Amino acid sequence: MRIAMIGQKGMPATQGGVERHVHDLAIELVKAGHTVMVYGRSWYTNKIGTIMIDGVHIKHLPSIKTKHFDTFTHTFFATLHAITKRFDTIHYHGVGPALLAWLPRIFCPKTKVVITFHSIDRYHQKWGWLAKYILRLGEKAAVLFSHETITVSRSLQTYCINEFNAETRYIPNGTTSTQSISDPQILTKFGLKPNQYLLMVSRLIPHKGAHILIDAFVELKKQSSDEHVRSLKLVIVGGSAYTNDYVHDLHKQAFPCNDIIFTDFQSGTALSTLYANTQALVHPSLNEGLPITVLEAMNHGKPVLLSNIPEHLELVDNPEVIFKQNDTADLTSVLLWFINLSEEERRKLSEENTLTIKQKYQWSTIVPEIIAVYSSFDSKNKKPLSAVTI
Repeated sequence: MRIAMIGQKGMPATQGGVERHVHDLAIELVKAGHTVMVYGRSWYTNKIGTIMIDGVHIKHLPSIKTKHFDTFTHTFFATLHAITKRFDTIHYHGVGPALLAWLPRIFCPKTKVVITFHSIDRYHQKWGWLAKYILRLGEKAAVLFSHETITVSRSLQTYCINEFNAETRYIPNGTTSTQSISDPQILTKFGLKPNQYLLMVSRLIPHKGAHILIDAFVELKKQSSDEHVRSLKLVIVGGSAYTNDYVHDLHKQAFPCNDIIFTDFQSGTALSTLYANTQALVHPSLNEGLPITVLEAMNHGKPVLLSNIPEHLELVDNPEVIFKQNDTADLTSVLLWFINLSEEERRKLSEENTLTIKQKYQWSTIVPEIIAVYSSFDSKNKKPLSAVTI
């Protein structure tokens, strides 16, 4: 099959969960014998024209790089280009890009349109009321304009049933088993030592909860005089996503504590090194689809400490690693509990996470499910676009 991916910022993935998802999925599809084109934004990769990575074609097209128009304009240009190429499947990623999925339904009706519903973006605090309204329309478009809609978590699947009376196909995000890469120079660069820091990996936007973790970490330092706690550091990997004011506030909040380190976005060997040498990943998010950063930490065989949102509860069964969302005191309590665990107890948490990844979140089992979605298209049995209303 010939498959186009639209909605992501580009490839290779250097930041963003959707970008990581598309990067890995595209490569796995090529390994399975399919031809894949990923549409990218030149500002994201610093590339122009068409390049190839691991057999995947990456087509760079322009966009208006602003908070509100970047995704829409790039999706529009990518959709127009994809229509001319007559792909077997056009796969949109995200509810924002879904708003334009009606174009291939009209102009290339033999092409299957698939949309992955990655998260409820309108819950993200960086958006104003108008953007949230448009993203709400995008949610409805995701279940109405597509021939088939994929949801990456059970909670999103339930959301689509409750909100739109729409059945979707649950297929989670995946990860690839790989040996952790560790470069000691990366740790030296950031003033770190193995197994002496906690890690958060995320775009720095309010609903990801970095401010909650900073407060909890500072409180942890106040509550414990243990030498191990005193030497412990917190590493926050990620940067602004049109949220410069929030990032500035985080740095001000963390300034009194010398043990909080901001690395900005990291990828490749640097990111793998930070995963491989941390005690645990902490993810205090208030809203997710199915967080790839948590999957990657689990894939590295690391414990994860997670807020009690439904998507996190799908990933772990151990209630002791869960803390109340938006609750600094409860997060501090869980951090204290974790730090006081024995090495054997921590190893057990790691082994549970590794087993979960192997059983549920391997691309080797997920990709065949996605290929089955692509292959099931029968235009005679699909609802005509004229039946779609918003």
